[in-house]
Amino acid sequence: MDGQQEIMVSIKNVSKRFGTLEVLKNVSVDVPRSQVFGFIGPSGAGKSTLVRTVNALEGIEAGEIWVDGVSVHAPSTNLNRLRANIGLVSQSFNLYPHLKVLQNVALAPIKVKKLPRAEAEERSLVILKSLGLGDKTDAFPTRLSGGQQQRVAIARALAMEPRLIIFDEPTSALDPELIKEVLDAIRSLLKTGITMLLVTHEMNFAREICDTIVFMSDGEILETGSPRQFFEHPKTARAEDFLSALLNR
Repeated sequence: MDGQQEIMVSIKNVSKRFGTLEVLKNVSVDVPRSQVFGFIGPSGAGKSTLVRTVNALEGIEAGEIWVDGVSVHAPSTNLNRLRANIGLVSQSFNLYPHLKVLQNVALAPIKVKKLPRAEAEERSLVILKSLGLGDKTDAFPTRLSGGQQQRVAIARALAMEPRLIIFDEPTSALDPELIKEVLDAIRSLLKTGITMLLVTHEMNFAREICDTIVFMSDGEILETGSPRQFFEHPKTARAEDFLSALLNR
């Protein structure tokens, strides 16, 4: 198997319930290393729940998930060690309001990876500059726009040098004029080779940057294919309905 096709994330027959509601129904998908997989579909499809099972923020009732050869939900798995290699950027920025931007980004490398403070801050500064935030290192999060805060959250994830980043609707809490700067920040990561799972309602963006589109509805994966294949030639009536509803908004 060539390097491009090494599997970074393997999801096999995963099911999950919230009470009596089955939110994931026997879901399976493999994500090769360095690929960008976009998870799209109607609200309530199970997209966010699925990606949150990948770093065990959500438990599962059945099935198996492997990340870089580690069984995520095995009782013997060290979740802290696993999560140190998985970045998460969600719609809520979750920055520490009492810490300045540089401190927010450098904190996990210092605490989790035990990097010397000077080294962690130097790395963090390079990342912040690459995301257009070099002049915001001494600002507190509350002094930043939503788009800037989300870019700090992306910088914080990158500072851990993760092998995988999960983007769970990273722009859904932002005003329309701030969305572009966050999408540009994500776009800039394509050259890094980091594997990315992206849950998004930004269809044009998904079409542009994703290697594969995973279309979900009612807790199931209905289609998996290239962006061109999915957007131009959907295979299922449910996907056709979803896409036509978007076009007619």
